[in-house]
Amino acid sequence: MLHLGTMTTKTGNNQTLRNLTLLALAICLATLSQAQSPVQKDKQDVQQTVVKVFEALSNRDSVSLKAYCTRDITLFEYGQVWNIDTLIQRAMTMNQAADFKRSNSFDFLSTNGDQSTAWVTYQLSSAITKDGKQSAVQWLETAVLTMEGKQWKLKHLHSTLLKRS
Repeated sequence: MLHLGTMTTKTGNNQTLRNLTLLALAICLATLSQAQSPVQKDKQDVQQTVVKVFEALSNRDSVSLKAYCTRDITLFEYGQVWNIDTLIQRAMTMNQAADFKRSNSFDFLSTNGDQSTAWVTYQLSSAITKDGKQSAVQWLETAVLTMEGKQWKLKHLHSTLLKRS
């Protein structure tokens, strides 16, 4: 029986050490990315709730709007304090233009929170068509959401008008 021994050199040890270091780094990164996934998903869920609130407004769908908001929601709009009824009155009931169309885009600046409360700051840009006229509106908004059951719901919204054209 022929036995081949292993020959160890300084270069071989360096290569082995380098491979072990890369393997350890890969395991650490994989572990960190898995640990961050639920946090990232929670942020996306919070942001998606905000997007769905504005989709409901754009579609003039008060049932969906109420589903994404707490019963006691407060909105701080144009220096006034609104509740869900005020929002529905101003954004839907008074807005009966047949050609109404609104599309929204979001630039989420920060999303933070814990398991029961989240707050998000974003810039909202809306392109609105109403009564044959087109306009563009930009806001800076901060929203507070609470977890009800297994769903994020909008509790407070503060809106600052940045630009209207």
